[in-house]
Amino acid sequence: MERPELKEKIESLPRASGVYLMKNQEGKVLYVGKAKDLRARVRSYFRPSGDSRLQVRFLVPNVADIDVIITDTEKEALILENNLIKQHRPRYNVNFRDDKDYVSLRIDLREEYPRLNIVRRPPNDGALYFGPYSS
Repeated sequence: MERPELKEKIESLPRASGVYLMKNQEGKVLYVGKAKDLRARVRSYFRPSGDSRLQVRFLVPNVADIDVIITDTEKEALILENNLIKQHRPRYNVNFRDDKDYVSLRIDLREEYPRLNIVRRPPNDGALYFGPYSS
């Protein structure tokens, strides 16, 4: 990771349960998540071998700041996460939103005549994927 301020902030996160909000340069919430150990979970996004979900590959380069809210219990974190997702409607949260509205574009350059396809849940098949996009 080439962003020293963000790296320093991640390393100083508490090892407690809670909710984290990933924001872009303008302060817009891009993603809301919950964790038993905030530092370990947030750090996992920025490791080369970290979270391999498609939306995470597009999320991480756009993260400029991270805020956390510590909770007493995991149940409290789950409820708070759900409420914050409904409040902010972050682009990269798809679990608490109707993912039927999100599509990705697929192109497989290994095909003799590559063509563009629209897919809802991209498999890990070696093709190139762009998205997710709201329809």
